[in-house]
Amino acid sequence: MTWHLNCCNENEKFFHPACGEAWKHFDSTHPEFASELRNVRLGLCTDGFTPFGHSTSPYSCWPIFVSVYNLPPTMCMKQEFVFLSLIIQGPQSPGKNIDVMLRPLIDDLK
Repeated sequence: MTWHLNCCNENEKFFHPACGEAWKHFDSTHPEFASELRNVRLGLCTDGFTPFGHSTSPYSCWPIFVSVYNLPPTMCMKQEFVFLSLIIQGPQSPGKNIDVMLRPLIDDLK
């Protein structure tokens, strides 16, 4: 789980979130979290779709996936390390209210 410490080389291309500016900014903003090398860093991913195509009754489904970014790039996006954690469903997309629907998941992850 500490793979991300030595993965980035300044001469190489960006190939993992640990090499990005957002990761470095998070470390500088939250030094207490960053100081514990084994703290788990997670990414939330989502993409909505209409499960019944373009039928007369519109419906929306938004799966929420959690991926572990502490793992090497060869592992972090493999199926066994990406977890379906939540499904938001309803007659419309969650839009700007998605943060309200994600709150229980985020509270559980703390």
